[in-house]
Amino acid sequence: MRVIRPADFNGAEPWDALPIERIDDATVRLHWTDAPYSWHVNDGPEVFVVLDGQVDMHVRDGTGTEQVHRLMPGDIFHAESRDEHVAHPVGTVRVLVIERAGSV
Repeated sequence: MRVIRPADFNGAEPWDALPIERIDDATVRLHWTDAPYSWHVNDGPEVFVVLDGQVDMHVRDGTGTEQVHRLMPGDIFHAESRDEHVAHPVGTVRVLVIERAGSV
């Protein structure tokens, strides 16, 4: 057993991750970042929980139209397989990500 305090986790580079658990084909990881990710599409669903800080989650629909959702601590973003998105942190953030093992 262990207790994880997200505020104590600091990555050496953007999107560093602290592996927490693998459950069947899914991973649970705590990420630290202060820089945007890249536009991507996961090969399965993704659950993205903001624990500390704020994230502007950019999403594109099937027509290429972009929307931005400001995520605050406690907010959950759920992307289905093939949903195009990119996270832009506002300062330093810590997020919990649950997704298929090996996903982008």
